[in-house]
Amino acid sequence: MTTATPTSSSFRAAPGEGDYAGPAVRYENVSFAFPPREGGPGGLVLENVTLDVRPGERLGILGPNGGGKSTLLKLTLVLLTGFTGRISVMGLTPGQARRQRVIGYVPQRIEAELRFPLSARQVVQMSACAGLPPWRSPGPRQRAAMEDALKVVGASAFADKPIGELSGGQVQRIMIARALACRPRILLLDEPTVGIDVSGQKQFADLLARLHDELGLTIIVVSHDIRTVAAGCDRVACLSRTLHYHVAPEGLTPGVLAEVFRHDVAAIFGELHVDAHKASACKDPSHRH
Repeated sequence: MTTATPTSSSFRAAPGEGDYAGPAVRYENVSFAFPPREGGPGGLVLENVTLDVRPGERLGILGPNGGGKSTLLKLTLVLLTGFTGRISVMGLTPGQARRQRVIGYVPQRIEAELRFPLSARQVVQMSACAGLPPWRSPGPRQRAAMEDALKVVGASAFADKPIGELSGGQVQRIMIARALACRPRILLLDEPTVGIDVSGQKQFADLLARLHDELGLTIIVVSHDIRTVAAGCDRVACLSRTLHYHVAPEGLTPGVLAEVFRHDVAAIFGELHVDAHKASACKDPSHRH
């Protein structure tokens, strides 16, 4: 495994950026439904989701496939529109946050990038140069952001290899570097450990912990894999259309997960040694604890 070098100050918040005192992300009674379409009924995906993400927090959003996790991220990123309720990002609307590049995003599916004849460095460069006219070459600021992002995730050694020839863990590092090249304050990751073996998942968790500590990022990880969420998050939101719980990882009991996933999770819990007592940091009386 490549050892990352310490991050440079280019990733630190600019002067004045640290003055905002509210939630990093706030969801207030957010509901969303896909319209009926040919070949599918559409229907309600999210229902009255209310949740605050604290600045500097590592929040895991856990739930089954089709439970609305990725939809919530896409609404935050303005990749989907038409929801009811309110979403704010560092006090901004999602559209304002997107234009100011407040959020870095690691998507779930990246097959398109793997098919392009690009080096890993060029993939990161596309993010660093976003907003520049296509005829302009990257300037010193863009090049520094690109190289710093590669260094901080430990990817400099393989940055000139074709992206399609990298291992799953290496590709994930490049995708994180691409997300970091815009100097975001919030990092969103959608199913980040899909296709990565157990050893790679442990390295990934260590990487996220280091990025959180060194860069002061607020991190939101969406996953249906309890190991990914329990290993590297301060708090967990359990989402299956509506928000069932938001708890510390030790509050993820078999009963909680059985309600969210609606199947027996005892086999999963056998390896985790998670406290089986229900415990929640949530004080919202509308949530069951």
